[in-house]
Amino acid sequence: MSHTNIDIKKIRKDFPILSRKVNGKPLVYLDNAATSQTPQQVIDVIVDYYQNYNANIHRGVHSLSQEATDAYEEAREKIRTHFNAKHKEEIIFTSGTTHGINLVANGFSNLLKKGDEVLVSALEHHSNIVPWQMLCEKSGAKLKVIPMTPQGELDKLAFAELFSENTKLVFVNHVSNALGTVNPIQEIIAKAREVGAAVLIDGAQAAPHIKADVQALDVDFYVVSAHKICGPTGVGVLYGKKEWLEKLPPYQGGGEMIDQVSFEKTTYAGLPHKFEAGTPNICGGIAFGAALDYMNAIGFEAIAEYEYELLKYATQQLLEIEGLKIYGTSADKTAVISFNIEGIHPYDIGTIVDKLGVAVRTGHHCAQPIMDYFKIPGTVRASFSFYNTKEEVDVLVESVKKAKMMLS
Repeated sequence: MSHTNIDIKKIRKDFPILSRKVNGKPLVYLDNAATSQTPQQVIDVIVDYYQNYNANIHRGVHSLSQEATDAYEEAREKIRTHFNAKHKEEIIFTSGTTHGINLVANGFSNLLKKGDEVLVSALEHHSNIVPWQMLCEKSGAKLKVIPMTPQGELDKLAFAELFSENTKLVFVNHVSNALGTVNPIQEIIAKAREVGAAVLIDGAQAAPHIKADVQALDVDFYVVSAHKICGPTGVGVLYGKKEWLEKLPPYQGGGEMIDQVSFEKTTYAGLPHKFEAGTPNICGGIAFGAALDYMNAIGFEAIAEYEYELLKYATQQLLEIEGLKIYGTSADKTAVISFNIEGIHPYDIGTIVDKLGVAVRTGHHCAQPIMDYFKIPGTVRASFSFYNTKEEVDVLVESVKKAKMMLS
């Protein structure tokens, strides 16, 4: 599918925020890896929910409750279809990727013992490091790290040697939030299968660019956040294979996740409700489904092709700036460019380009081990989406040049 199928002018009209000004300049939003923007079609779904059928779900016999329940469960089915999960009950609504990871980590705290090994990669976001450190402290298991290369890729030779009969869990992001590297998750999952280890993939950064098929991947757990995929903040999904979700204990206790409660004993509800205690983000779940509808209507192949063009163009233009270095040079990466200019702190560049209307992220991007590897305090990160343009790339490049001139 050709990128010409993307009508960029029409798409940009769907995003009200893209027409605003920042510091008197037209907004150039290049912080999509942190949070994508929300199209009017999704905003309308949010407004419609609160205006017309705002009610609690699964509990009421009245019409509003039934309407809200139907819309929420329809969204669950849309998400199941999008990720090609086998069963609807394998889709657990969460507050986001971090919640999903912690839910799984908590569940495994009683399944691991001293001598067991847990593998993570050197490219992880803190939310896919800290929960596993906490799990290892509780269980006595040992945390091992798959090292990275200077190109920002995982060291394939090293990771093959790290697997053993003691490996019980493997946690890797599909795409690095700091560098954009697409990890070889199929190879990692295949290796884990050889030793009988379970695999969780953090799909937060992949989901806006890659349509993951959880059955084809044969992954045990896959976690995403809606706000990276044109949806609202505060909602996400944990996909888990049914047999694993049935083994894990509930993460939280409360309403909705129970079957029968007495002071002597409580029995738990079946999937997915066992993991969905309390009133969920009902509107968020419904809007998540609408966001996936929106992106699927454009088409993920078309999105990937167009974003690759933006990445290629931006990389070429930025590298013409003397003293600029890009971190993360894998041949297989999404539309993320992490860079520094020699002798200038990334925060200072970010502050100046913001004055020119350009939104980029600066710092360690919740991936301090990556920055420690490169011996830098952080980077400037420009992350692109399908609603960005080459003209916006030109504005970025000119603003970085201006920042360099002011700060040199």
